[in-house]
Amino acid sequence: MLTRIFLTSDELHTGHRRLRAGWRILGQLAIMTTIALAVIAIFNIFLPPDSISSPIGFLAAQIGAFIAINLSVFLARRFLDKRSFVSLGLQHGTRAPWDLLVGFLISGVMMLTIFLIEAIAGWLTLRGWAWGRISFSETILFSLVMLVLFIVVGWQEELLSRGYMLQNMAEGLNLPWAILLSSLFFALGHLLNPNLSWMAGAGLFLAGIFLAFAYMRTRLLWLPIGLHIGWNFFEGTVFGFPVSGLGFFGIIEHSAKGPVLFTGGAFGPEAGLVLLPALALGTILVYYYTGSKST
Repeated sequence: MLTRIFLTSDELHTGHRRLRAGWRILGQLAIMTTIALAVIAIFNIFLPPDSISSPIGFLAAQIGAFIAINLSVFLARRFLDKRSFVSLGLQHGTRAPWDLLVGFLISGVMMLTIFLIEAIAGWLTLRGWAWGRISFSETILFSLVMLVLFIVVGWQEELLSRGYMLQNMAEGLNLPWAILLSSLFFALGHLLNPNLSWMAGAGLFLAGIFLAFAYMRTRLLWLPIGLHIGWNFFEGTVFGFPVSGLGFFGIIEHSAKGPVLFTGGAFGPEAGLVLLPALALGTILVYYYTGSKST
């Protein structure tokens, strides 16, 4: 009886018995939490207490998250799933760089659509450009730093949500439930972000479904990773919107004064109805890009 509760026969792939998908997910979360707590303890030794809300503290948090997510997924995939890390959808091939680039550009078009909608509606007041406040070389430097940061964030969040979570949930339940639950998990992962609201949570949930759609069209993580990186970079660094409640350096400097229901207010476009046409456009573009490539 206990064997049936905890283990599943998987003769098709390996001929070995493995933990059921739910236990594997709990195991990965436990490993990730343990690693994160260890990293936090180490950082607390070397970082001053008042650095938590500083740029140094933010960078340390991102480094900690990167270590915890990547290492926990690798260990869980190897010892709990008994599968390779690459088999999550990270196979190398000629389409990987194209998926990353096209996903990045599709998100740029989506964010441009949001910016134009708000500008045409009169909800944005342009204050200027970043190089009017700092030098052009500093603008380039800060933009590259933010790009690197968003590459890290896009990689680790897709590895966890559309990689480990969605694929294990699909194996343990079915694909529709896996998409819904992994998207919910993705939204809940932003609970600590500033200015969170139920609209923001709903927007993040829909964004998770959109990213899952991109994964399902290719069965690879490269396209959703590209979309995720591009969304954050164009949203914050190029068009100067808050990124899921967080304020970052922006090339276009503006102030938003439109209705929060539509613009998302201090959380950013993910919390506003303006997100919906962008997601619709993105879905169409992903569909046509993957039209002859989907598996």
